[in-house]
Amino acid sequence: MPIQQQCTVIDKTPLGADTWWMTLSCGNMVEKTFRAPGQFVHIACPPYFLRRPISVATCQSDAPDDGLSIVFQVRGEGTRWLAQRCEGETLDVLGLLGNGFTMVPGGRYLLAGGGIGVPPLYGCAQYADGKALAVLGFRSQEQVIMADAFAGVCEGSFLCTDDGSVGFHGFVHQKVEEILRKDNAFTAVLACGPKPMLKGVAEVAERYGVPCQVSMEERMACGVGACLGCATPMADGSMKHVCKDGPVFDASEVDWNG
Repeated sequence: MPIQQQCTVIDKTPLGADTWWMTLSCGNMVEKTFRAPGQFVHIACPPYFLRRPISVATCQSDAPDDGLSIVFQVRGEGTRWLAQRCEGETLDVLGLLGNGFTMVPGGRYLLAGGGIGVPPLYGCAQYADGKALAVLGFRSQEQVIMADAFAGVCEGSFLCTDDGSVGFHGFVHQKVEEILRKDNAFTAVLACGPKPMLKGVAEVAERYGVPCQVSMEERMACGVGACLGCATPMADGSMKHVCKDGPVFDASEVDWNG
């Protein structure tokens, strides 16, 4: 069961234009509700009625208080309000929510992230303990975030930009294919980002025989599966809630044309 907790902002660092790294002290939330990297929290942003879902970049259960770090981009009034919070202020947080990535100790993983879908994969990189390759995609060099963080915990990391201003000139799924063509000895591909990117990565992973898990992005209202705001179509014709059944799904489950 998720915990609703008053969490204290203990650090806030800008990562780029309108993008922030924020660390929260959150009581025993991580100890009680953490299941796997890739979960999220739902943060109240008064005076706005709906909470905002924010992916967890990394978390730890440690005395005296659990801690978790989120990375978010200002995209509207709620996240703008969140970006204005200062160290020492408290936030009303519901978490940890959803199902994260299925990972096994000793597994080797290819991580594929696009834009603000990059931060949720950082916990996966830490879990892999040096046995992960990361492909991080952005529109341009100005949008790049967390490149050094991933380089510090992965066996290798690659940047991709749409405009070629840094790293590989092209899309994430193209770089993933380049890697898998030479080396497909991965336990799984783990991907998070816009749906077109996820579709491309899923198709490439299937072509090279590597299991693929994807973290879906959908607008959410309740965050616990009580409404239909984040329902997404599955390949078997059913609908699943991204907040409750996901956000991580096996790529083969998803109806990519829905």
